[in-house]
Amino acid sequence: MAHPVEPEFRGARRRLVEQLQDGGVRDLSVLRAIDQVPRHLFVPPAMRHRAYEDSSLPIGGGQTISQPSVHARALELLQLTGRERVLEIGTGSAYQTALLAALAAQVFTVERNRDLLDRARPLLQQLDVRNVSFSFADGTLGWREYAPYDGIVVSAGAPHVPPSLADQLAEGGRLLIPLGTREEQMLTVCTRRGTQLDFRDIVPVRFVPLIGAGGWPS
Repeated sequence: MAHPVEPEFRGARRRLVEQLQDGGVRDLSVLRAIDQVPRHLFVPPAMRHRAYEDSSLPIGGGQTISQPSVHARALELLQLTGRERVLEIGTGSAYQTALLAALAAQVFTVERNRDLLDRARPLLQQLDVRNVSFSFADGTLGWREYAPYDGIVVSAGAPHVPPSLADQLAEGGRLLIPLGTREEQMLTVCTRRGTQLDFRDIVPVRFVPLIGAGGWPS
């Protein structure tokens, strides 16, 4: 990823990386990606002064960009080496998309909000991110054409693992998903072991609801 970095935010981004390290993030590839991706470009201009706080921020359309610490923890759990094919459910601001693009070989991202998707495409083009494919669709159905995936990241809270996403996970692959109610969830990592998924609870989180055929009704 080649792009200019605004000097006034370089220090703030470096302090965020140090804060994440102090908080227990150890994956150097994840920390490097967070240091390289300009988070302030993925939030509304009025919020840019808060872009490198460890907090979630509104991005419009009732959606939010998650805390950097949540992104870092989730990406660390995927254990990406740079060779994987990853499916992202919920492009949102595309900040996590850009982080995934720095960590995996190919990223396939699905978004059901046309306005968010229309903002995400040119932004990643501006940052010269070339290994991301976009789809405007119901993310709970996945993207079967390019399955199976070594990693799947769901960026919204679900009542259960959508069957289509479980089916599209490769053997040994990891699926990260917030599971619970509309208001509160547990970030869960699900690992494919033959015909079964092994579930491991990670940390309580609060995401917007996953809307679609395999999630919550709109």
